Amino acid sequence: MKNIQAVLKLQLPAGEATPGPPLGPTLGQHGVNIQDFIRQFNDQTASQKGAILPLRLVVYQDRSFTFQIKKPLTAYLIKKAANIEKGSGNPKLQKVGKISSAKIKEIAQLKMVDFNTRDIKKAIKIVEGTARSLGIEIE
Repeated sequence: MKNIQAVLKLQLPAGEATPGPPLGPTLGQHGVNIQDFIRQFNDQTASQKGAILPLRLVVYQDRSFTFQIKKPLTAYLIKKAANIEKGSGNPKLQKVGKISSAKIKEIAQLKMVDFNTRDIKKAIKIVEGTARSLGIEIE
């Protein structure tokens, strides 16, 4: 079994990772082969271009690595479903879109693997809270 040197949590654009900041310096300080990581990540995420994907990168002492890509960010999925570019600057007063409760449930089911709950009702509450904080009304 390999010894773990570091566990990094990153958010990268799917299929578009580059060696520039912030990724390059972060991986460089842990001795990871940056080009190797970028090639693997971009190959695995090319079909999801446009999404920001959270991932967990484990760096071992022999400078090898493994990574686990999670589902796109909840806010990204909500904005895509509501067909808006960005959330409201003042979500309590200014609403920027609407989303159906069926779509909320669909997003909650997709994100269940990343949430810290196994209860669909609680997952729906998490997604609804994110939608409200973006200034999106739930129908």
